[in-house]
Amino acid sequence: MSEAQKTLLEPAGSRDPLSPRSLSSKTLVLEIDGLRKVFTNNGLKVEVLKDLKCLIYSGEIVGVVGASGVGKTTFLHILGTLDCPTSGKVFHFGENVFSWSDTKLSRFRNEELGFVFQFHHLLPEFSALENVMMPCFVAGESRPKAREMAKDILAEIGLEKRFDHRVGQLSGGEQQRVALARAMVRKPRLLLADEPTGNLDERTGDKAAELIFTLNRRYGTTVVVVTHNLALASRLDRCVGLAGGRAVELNASELKGFGVGRIS
Repeated sequence: MSEAQKTLLEPAGSRDPLSPRSLSSKTLVLEIDGLRKVFTNNGLKVEVLKDLKCLIYSGEIVGVVGASGVGKTTFLHILGTLDCPTSGKVFHFGENVFSWSDTKLSRFRNEELGFVFQFHHLLPEFSALENVMMPCFVAGESRPKAREMAKDILAEIGLEKRFDHRVGQLSGGEQQRVALARAMVRKPRLLLADEPTGNLDERTGDKAAELIFTLNRRYGTTVVVVTHNLALASRLDRCVGLAGGRAVELNASELKGFGVGRIS
C-alpha cells in the first residue's frame, strides 16, 4: 500500500483534501461533507463512497483520479445532482442542494452546471449548432437568442465553419468540442467533466484538454474533471484520489499509484 493510500486510513489532518487552510482566501464553490453512497445489487449492499469529505474553490481545476470502479463517476454524478447520496451533504455555493425540490434542482443544473462526458451524448439528428442551442431552450431562451449564444461559443472554440454539420459529419475531436460548447453555452459557474479525453487519440485529447484550460481562464469557471490521463492530471491545480471510498489529495509523484497514466 502506498503512503497516499495509508493516509486514507488515518484521521484527517494536514493532507485532508479538503482542508481550507491553503486556499482560505478563495470563494468556496463545493463542500462535500460525510458523503456516503451505497448501491444494492441482488440484495447485496456495496458501499462505494464512505464518509468522503472535499472542498473545491472558485476558479480551480481539480482532478478526480483512481482505479476503475472506485466511484469516480458516481462521485461526479452526485456533485452534479444527477444522483443522490445515501447520506452526507453536498453544498454548492453554500447551499445544501439535496434539501431542494426536484424542480429547483433541475433549474440549478441548467443555470449553474455544465456537463461533459467521455461519450459526447450529442443528438445525431441535429446539427452542431442545434445541439449547442439545447440548454438555452431548456432555460426558456427564444430561438434567435439561443442561436446567437450557440454561434458565439462555437466560433470561440474554432467551429464557426461547422455550424450546420450533423454529428456524424464531425470528427471525434470536433464532437468533443461541440460537447464542451454545449456545456459552456450558458456560462455555468461549475463544469463537471468525466474522462473528456478518454475517447480521443493523444493529439486530439491534448486539444480538448487545452480548450478546458482556455475556458477556465476566460470565464473563471471552476472545473472538476475525472481522468486517467497523466499529462492532463499533471497540469491541474490539484488532484484528489479516491480509494476505499475516501479521498486524499495527491502529489504529482503519487498519481500513477492511483491508476493515472494507464487504462484500469
